[in-house]
Amino acid sequence: MSISLKKCLIANRGEIAVRIIRVCRELGIQTVAVYSEVDAHALHVQLADEAYLLGGASPAESYLNIDKLIEVAINANCDCVHPGYGFLSESPIFAQAIIDAELTWVGPNPDAIKLMGVKTEARALMQQANVPLVPGFVSNDESNAPYIEASESIGFPLMVKAAGGGGGKGIRVVYQASELENALDSARREANNAFGDPRVFLEKFIESARHIEVQIIADTHGNTLHLFERECSVQRRHQKIIEETPSPLLTDDTRSAICEAAVKAAQAVNYVNAGTVEFIATEDGEFYFLEMNTRLQVEHPVTELVTNVDLVHLQFLVASGGELPFEQTEVNQSGHAIECRIYAEDPRNNFLPSIGTVHTFKPPQGSGIRVDSGLQSGDEVSIHYDPMIAKIIVHSRTRSDAIRRMYIALQDMVILGTITNRDFLLTLLENPDFIEGAIDTNYVDNHLSTLLPEIPELSDLALIAQAIADHQALLMPSRNNESTQSNGDAYSPWGQSDSFRMSGSTAEKRGRHDL
Repeated sequence: MSISLKKCLIANRGEIAVRIIRVCRELGIQTVAVYSEVDAHALHVQLADEAYLLGGASPAESYLNIDKLIEVAINANCDCVHPGYGFLSESPIFAQAIIDAELTWVGPNPDAIKLMGVKTEARALMQQANVPLVPGFVSNDESNAPYIEASESIGFPLMVKAAGGGGGKGIRVVYQASELENALDSARREANNAFGDPRVFLEKFIESARHIEVQIIADTHGNTLHLFERECSVQRRHQKIIEETPSPLLTDDTRSAICEAAVKAAQAVNYVNAGTVEFIATEDGEFYFLEMNTRLQVEHPVTELVTNVDLVHLQFLVASGGELPFEQTEVNQSGHAIECRIYAEDPRNNFLPSIGTVHTFKPPQGSGIRVDSGLQSGDEVSIHYDPMIAKIIVHSRTRSDAIRRMYIALQDMVILGTITNRDFLLTLLENPDFIEGAIDTNYVDNHLSTLLPEIPELSDLALIAQAIADHQALLMPSRNNESTQSNGDAYSPWGQSDSFRMSGSTAEKRGRHDL
């Protein structure tokens, strides 16, 4: 791949920032990280060629500060900006500001982001492009009357959905007419608080729905391709938990149809770069457009493993004006991939974040196992950001083999110091309905009590014992090196001058800057 870009500001943190940095290394692109006060020793800061302080811990002071991000990019002589996912990745204002600063935006054009960012406008575009839509109702009227009238023809159950934003906010499921008015009012309030946009619309609620999304990639030379689908039906409160590909639901004919529809959707907005078109599907093979995510997805690794295509590589290639190096007929799926998101959260306490220090993090290793993480032993899980610790992704020949490999990988993973959702994920992987590929988007919420077995947590004594063992291992000389070094003090961290801590050196990087 011939890529002209030379230096990239990564406007993000955590595992996606680490992922982008590693791709940039492979492509010979220098990297500039940004960080908040609480992320000063984060892995993405350590790995980047340069790192700049943005401000305080809150996203508004740091990762959402457009002016500061552009200032850093210009002062560091960057020629491009990659937004990752989350934060400003789907902000047409940020994308346009980057372009106005004469920098290359590694993402879709601002117009496409804007068009797809408002679900009501996206619905209208998809209707024109003959992409299947869920029956619904859209109105600019802020009163409840037209929605109540429209509900009679749509039928119940239905959904009240925020026109802008995402992440499951501003959504209400309504089962009978008497509930609709309250649902409209509360959805508007939540949407306004979350996105600054109180507009809502109605959609028929499809019970036992499956969530299927299609990865697309498009260049500036008129090529728009799909990289097949991902199934993301294992959700809790509209938040994805486990993702996989291929989908166990789709037949070859349905797969072909839904992927073609995704390409049509992208072409309807002249989309460029990586994106994901999301659909609701039914057990009988019907599918309907849901929305488009105009960025890289959290779950993109499963697509990479079954297609052997690096999506972040392609993002930089497309952004630099390059043409996609393959045609649609050259993209094939091989094997099965599954991703589990590891969160510092307590499933037995309503999945509340479990903030604090991760004293020990030992990710699983082995054939067919990939770990994407921005966290190391000794790092803090902050209340200010998403509490995801890592993504564990496995690839194997068949779906059953991949499930087995994921189960073993989660068992082998060690995380001490915070409560995680690992046991919850293990229970899901053992669930007969999951094994059969029969879980819909409401399954977890409807069966939550059976998915939370009373598995005892490690006692405080066990945690202390593990911490002592890790500490002693650092102090003891390696048997493999005893023949070449006899001085035990050479292995002692207390004799080092690089600001020793349990997770490794915190020596200041040569390229770190405070602006």
